[in-house]
Amino acid sequence: MRPPQDNDVFHAIAHPARRAILVRLREGEVAASALAEPFGMTLSAVSQHLRTLEEAELVRVRRDGRHRLYELRPQKLREVVAWVDEFAAFFSQRLDALGTYLDKKHGKRR
Repeated sequence: MRPPQDNDVFHAIAHPARRAILVRLREGEVAASALAEPFGMTLSAVSQHLRTLEEAELVRVRRDGRHRLYELRPQKLREVVAWVDEFAAFFSQRLDALGTYLDKKHGKRR
């Protein structure tokens, strides 16, 4: 298994806090201090997560006076969607097989 790269989208979204930050950023640009509030994390901890997201090109940062404002850049998430889509047929086949099994075992549903 290869070590995670700094700009690896999969590594960036692996942590639940980073995924929650991305969800929050769907609403628009947010200051780092506002992103830290709901997590009960220090600003330093949130800054580390934001740096990981920035290196993966999932967020863009700009300065506004003393504040650092973060904005979602969802284009790189296409890599994740493309990878997940490779499994769509597999899951569909498995669900179809489950439906067939349940129909045989419990009778056809209406």
